[in-house]
Amino acid sequence: MERKIISHRIGSILDDISRLSNALYAMDTTDIQRYPDNYEVLSTDAALRAEKIACRLRHLIYSSTTIRKGDYLTSAGIVHGIEVIYEDGVLEVTLPGLLPKRKQRQNTEFLLDPFYFSLEQYAKEHPMPRFSDCVVCFTQVYDQCLPTRRIRDYDNLEEKQLLDVLSTFVMADDTGLLCDAYNTAALGEKDCTRISVMEKKRFPAWLAEHENTLKSISDF
Repeated sequence: MERKIISHRIGSILDDISRLSNALYAMDTTDIQRYPDNYEVLSTDAALRAEKIACRLRHLIYSSTTIRKGDYLTSAGIVHGIEVIYEDGVLEVTLPGLLPKRKQRQNTEFLLDPFYFSLEQYAKEHPMPRFSDCVVCFTQVYDQCLPTRRIRDYDNLEEKQLLDVLSTFVMADDTGLLCDAYNTAALGEKDCTRISVMEKKRFPAWLAEHENTLKSISDF
């Protein structure tokens, strides 16, 4: 890639960083107690800008260096804190942050690409199950130090794209006939999403094992 093109793209990214800085400054000066809606808009804008910057930098790396996309995204998965483990008949994946709302304008590439390559890397190093009739449990873990009003309706969460990625590695399909989705919430040290996949016959025992930590929306 020509140096002029690289410089132009870097300049554009620097402009985005300046806008992100302004959004963060606005967040810092907004009274979250008096203006929670304004704070939500500002924080969402800042997060989306940060995701856009990260994705643009990724594409700059792919096009201007010899680093392979898969190698980079495997490292990105580690930085994100994506964890994959399969034991006792349950595949569990931990993702940073909470699932976005369905109608939220969010750059899914930011998380889905590292998610995919983290699963791929795990599959290379460990035996992976292949579920034909399964339950997928989405556990939204909320930071216990933050207000419980942040807890959201499960129906508004985006899960389809995550199921599409999971089905590539561990499911025969992700249709309603072969895959049941279960949603719950828990309080923890930080926001994250845990996805647990298991055969349907394993689900009752799994639920009993976690009944002390999992809660329904009505519990909050």
